[in-house]
Amino acid sequence: MSLTGALYNAFSGLRANSQAAALVATNISNATTESYGRRELSLTPGVSGGHGGVRVHGVVRHSDPVLLSERRVSDAALARSDDLHAFARLMETEIGIPGEPGGLADRVTAFENALLSAAANPSSAQRLESVAYAAQSLALALNTASDRVQEARLAADGRIADQVCQLNSDLARIEQLNEDIVTARVTGVDTATFQDERQRLIDGISGIVPLRVVSRDQGAVALFTTGGAVLLDGSRAEIGFAPVNDMAAGLSQADGDLSGLTLNDIALTNGERTLFAGGSLAAQFEIRDEAGVAQQAMLDGLARDLAERLGPGGPDSTLATGDAGLFTDAGLAVEAVNQTGLAGRIAVNTLVAPGSAELWRLRDGLGAAAPGEVGDGSLLQGLSAALARPDVPGASALGGVARSFSDLGAYVAAQASGDRVRAENDQSYRAAQNTALKELELSTGVDTDAELQRLMQIEQHYAANAQVMSVIDDLMERLMAI
Repeated sequence: MSLTGALYNAFSGLRANSQAAALVATNISNATTESYGRRELSLTPGVSGGHGGVRVHGVVRHSDPVLLSERRVSDAALARSDDLHAFARLMETEIGIPGEPGGLADRVTAFENALLSAAANPSSAQRLESVAYAAQSLALALNTASDRVQEARLAADGRIADQVCQLNSDLARIEQLNEDIVTARVTGVDTATFQDERQRLIDGISGIVPLRVVSRDQGAVALFTTGGAVLLDGSRAEIGFAPVNDMAAGLSQADGDLSGLTLNDIALTNGERTLFAGGSLAAQFEIRDEAGVAQQAMLDGLARDLAERLGPGGPDSTLATGDAGLFTDAGLAVEAVNQTGLAGRIAVNTLVAPGSAELWRLRDGLGAAAPGEVGDGSLLQGLSAALARPDVPGASALGGVARSFSDLGAYVAAQASGDRVRAENDQSYRAAQNTALKELELSTGVDTDAELQRLMQIEQHYAANAQVMSVIDDLMERLMAI
């Protein structure tokens, strides 16, 4: 080999080692950076004027597409599970665990105890006042729980709007990155940084909706939901949603009160919404249109049962059909046809509300013309018996089993606790699965020990090439001196 050839070989080696060392440094500094793909220099034997050497062919970005795909599907499942668990936990907190002080079941027990205490001494104004306060406390508990359900539904509606906005924004950015990567490959520019950014955006979307990524020509990708919706294939899709400013118990998508999704300006039916099933976006729709509606129906059924037990046809014979009973629908008589949202409107009849001068009506009847015998506790005993009597509730959401009102309250609380336990179990499983996949993904990423060993090899190669150039320099000086 000539001195010129040896010099070229050493110089090309130095240049390749310099770039390789820079890549190792980049790998180590980004070892814990999410969406970062380990870089490695691609080298090929060089041919220049009959000399060998080494030529830098490009930078290879390593990733495992199968593992990435599975982890992204897991991201979506975990995000959905997290959101549903948060809603179930909120409902359990608001309704209260059976036997928990301050919970709905505890308010029911307090009201029943107040009635029994007043029946034992019906002449006591203080005990009648206690009945009024206990009744008001129970009504307010139902009001508050109903308000929280509607607040959760409204928040879900707002999160849908935010996630749709993020989807459209990120899809537009990924579309641009696809174009940048194709252009860079054609011009021979390194695309690893573009790919990192694209992976970060895709990972962000994967929590909203589960994705499948398909490779296209020149490094571009297409995005599909696991349900089959085309999000990006050449050009991106446009997803639409119109949020509401307020939420009420009777609002639903089926009646046109709430918005659904549109895909490229085409409205998706409830059945077609499965195209976006499986992620956080689907969870928000479940909270708004299913779980929230079901929880509201149980609360409304409980409020209706309470009002009907103590209303016209019950123990208070002074009430006529159509009269407002002890518990009212915002001051009016409770009617089964107006059950939706009743838990948010139920209130104690103003005739016997706390602070009223006519609390004697709790003892003598809401429709009584004048106070009766102060020692007569029969009506108070009747009210207590009506609550204790096993009746089949009129609301289908409470099941078709005959229960006392106290048992109904405990049933509603137990259902909320059961929903929370089931959601928590699913969330725990999804979290463990997702953690395992992320750890597996990290194990195939940057290994700092291996990178440091590679750096030592690069240093040795660099020193060897530098030594060759030093020897050639000495030879050239000797030749020039002859």
